[in-house]
Amino acid sequence: MAVVHSAPKIASNQGVADVLGSALGKSLVSAKEEHGEIVLTVARDSIEDALRLLRDEHAYQQLVEIAGVDYPERAERFEVVYMLLSLTRNHRIMVKVNAAENTPVPTVTTLWPVAGWLEREVFDMYGVIFAGNPDLRRILTDYGFEGHPFRKDFPLTGYQELRYSEEEKRVVYEPVKLAQDFRSFDFMSPWEGADYVLPGDEKAAQNPATPPVAERKTTDSTKQTGGGAKANDEAAKGTAANPPAMVEKKGDSA
Repeated sequence: MAVVHSAPKIASNQGVADVLGSALGKSLVSAKEEHGEIVLTVARDSIEDALRLLRDEHAYQQLVEIAGVDYPERAERFEVVYMLLSLTRNHRIMVKVNAAENTPVPTVTTLWPVAGWLEREVFDMYGVIFAGNPDLRRILTDYGFEGHPFRKDFPLTGYQELRYSEEEKRVVYEPVKLAQDFRSFDFMSPWEGADYVLPGDEKAAQNPATPPVAERKTTDSTKQTGGGAKANDEAAKGTAANPPAMVEKKGDSA
């Protein structure tokens, strides 16, 4: 029995950006189709009203995700991206707002309660502040963590490390101390070799008795390798320990 559903199997983007852009009006900054998705950029202060309109009047009922993006070269370095899904139309759109470190983004927990956890994640990773979020705390990093790990200028080693102290019998926090210096890799080809002396080869480099190789040895012919028809015949004879393979002649049958 066939199951009939009102949602299409494949939803088209044709005309969607124009319709939604017209509905958003002055709050819309830009609208485009990129990588097969409709991307709407709205004014930061209008994000709550814009998402409410998309949810109530254009059937984008579900908030799938809130993500952050960092562009340090911009004056407003962060983008907050809201990913919406219409269950009845089987269609997805992305809504973006721009923000700086000191420009809060209005919370959308008034529209979707799940946004509380999603906004906390963006706050934790990027440091974007969401005005009106009733519980804006870190959610992924540890207590007392400094900085925001997904920022492009966050150091790879972080600021603090934690370890178990055998002396104090507890976990302690300390400034990051690298156990060894960073190694510099030149990604040289093993076939070409290095222009410098590798560690461990100092004695060989200082030994004058080791003559340099003036000419590379090549094997361009069978005379140099000992191969050829004669070697093949000898190999075919085999030895007592390794007799030659039995070859079935034409006409022989099992």
